Amino acid sequence: MRLTRIGLGDVVAVMLPNRVELLIAIMAAWRIGAAATPINPMFTANEADYQIADSGAELVITATADAPSGGRAVLVVDDLATAPPTDPRPGIDVAADDLALLIYTSGSTGRPKGVMLTHANLQFMASSMGKNIGVTGADHCLLILPLFHVNAICVSVLTPLLVGGQVSVTGKFSVSRFFDDVARLRPTYFSAVPAIYAMLTSQPEDSSIDTSSLRFAVCGAAPISKELLDRAEQRFGFVIVEGYGLTEGTCASACNPVDGVRKLGTVGPALPGQQIAILAEDGTFAPVGTAGEVVIKGDNVMRGYLGKPEETAKTVRDGWLHTGDVGVLDEDGYLTLVDRIKDMIIRGGENIYPKEIENSLATHPSVLEAAVIGAPHQVYGEVPVAYVVAYPDAPVTEDELLEHVTALLTRVKVPVAIYVVDALPRNPVGKIDKPGMRRALSATPAH
Repeated sequence: MRLTRIGLGDVVAVMLPNRVELLIAIMAAWRIGAAATPINPMFTANEADYQIADSGAELVITATADAPSGGRAVLVVDDLATAPPTDPRPGIDVAADDLALLIYTSGSTGRPKGVMLTHANLQFMASSMGKNIGVTGADHCLLILPLFHVNAICVSVLTPLLVGGQVSVTGKFSVSRFFDDVARLRPTYFSAVPAIYAMLTSQPEDSSIDTSSLRFAVCGAAPISKELLDRAEQRFGFVIVEGYGLTEGTCASACNPVDGVRKLGTVGPALPGQQIAILAEDGTFAPVGTAGEVVIKGDNVMRGYLGKPEETAKTVRDGWLHTGDVGVLDEDGYLTLVDRIKDMIIRGGENIYPKEIENSLATHPSVLEAAVIGAPHQVYGEVPVAYVVAYPDAPVTEDELLEHVTALLTRVKVPVAIYVVDALPRNPVGKIDKPGMRRALSATPAH
């Protein structure tokens, strides 16, 4: 191993699956004034080398010596010290605005961007989220999301640790082990994405499943249908609160409360210390009940994109983080997401939001998940096409689904085609890969 000394202002890349050493490495970097950039351990060498080079990492901590390193110094995780040194280096007093994490976006619109999150961002987020969901020192989080994503780091790790709670790290998520872990470890909450709730609820009924220790769960990263939320809550008997946020906002900006008014179909009100507003097309703040772009302000807003000042200036303006999401606030400040601006389908000049079609499909009892995208069309420009995953015990035909949504939607919103598929493609953080789906369709325009 080529030795290198890491210190204040350096970046350490950590490319490991979920294991406690990953967290130890991140926190060790913080102790000596360095920042960390966690890398998806499933990345190809090309993907990993890009993040290593772009982040300027001086050291890469990996599972094996032959893992991608971008030519940097490598420390294999099994070679980490197992006992304290006789002359430990003193910790560094880092400033609140010092860089703590570089989390890379999924790159769905181009090369991934490094989101710069400071120690102040992380401290604020863990505190804000903890207050909203009522986490105390008595709570115990079961970590199931990947630690290269900010959701796992903030909601599942930093939030409970900040108040003296507990975290259990059990490795990569699997449905069968999840129930075993819950019964054995007795966690009080966990955070997951809709795909995981879909997998859990699609399992055969089993009277031996014991989820009694769980008092709530969090759902984020992508919208979840009311139907799936209801089914999961009824099946397992614990509250599921839906939240919303971006990596650029250090994970979360809104969440339904665990104890308080929950409004299904919304992602809740702004978290403590944050503001959420809706911008009209003319750039003014829209009134209650009016759809527009969701903007966020608070100490959770990122420092910026690494090395991309122009991109940063487009995204953060006058302290407001422009999310690219369309939403509506009600009179109580609860946010309902309409869709992504970039996902909007323009059919012959008519604006169509895929989420409205997906929600209509989700009301069919056989539908587990649905994704709607715009397919190129020679006459209309774009037309909606739907992909549906059915529950294993509830097969459904494409004609049945078409008949179902035709009764719920105006003609222009009815998909020109509905395909029943085994699974929907996903990006590394579990979101449905709509950009990839659109690319696959672009070569075959609809007629």
